[in-house]
Amino acid sequence: MPGQRDQASEVLEFWFVETRPHQWFAKDRAFDQLLLQRFVALTRRAIAGELGAWDAEPTVALALVLLLDQFPRQIWRDSAIAFAGDPQALRLSLRAVELGWLETEPEQARRQFWLMPLMHSEDLAVQEAALPLFERFSDPRTADFACRHRDVIARFGRFPHRNAALGRVSSAAELAFLQTAGSRF
Repeated sequence: MPGQRDQASEVLEFWFVETRPHQWFAKDRAFDQLLLQRFVALTRRAIAGELGAWDAEPTVALALVLLLDQFPRQIWRDSAIAFAGDPQALRLSLRAVELGWLETEPEQARRQFWLMPLMHSEDLAVQEAALPLFERFSDPRTADFACRHRDVIARFGRFPHRNAALGRVSSAAELAFLQTAGSRF
């Protein structure tokens, strides 16, 4: 559908052309605000399941992964809705691996974002399965970051830095961990 392709192209153009990698993960209020202004309506529609038809082809589906996984984390930083698209994004990421979309993607940055929902999962089995994929399809720095995520899930069974946003009570061990350098992803 042309409308979907146009919207998906806008998402991909913004993320992979208009922005730079250092912006993708930095805590930057101005960048978060830009995402909010440009993509909040489309991100809400994605989380609500209204863009399900976007999963039919790789290019459009990658835009959907961004709308479900990355954009909410920045638009609604430190709130529960930031993680609301995670289950859908994870299903789509696993589907991309299963259908070979990841293998046929020539750009490393795009492969990395195909895999991000795996890194963001609080399921240890998903984390374990993701490590070889990150080693194969991303760069060593990203693979190391994936390993650190897996280690946190192996240790706590969840990401402690999400506890406040999700209304979860932190254990003493989690609170101590959150005080260490590099504990917040």
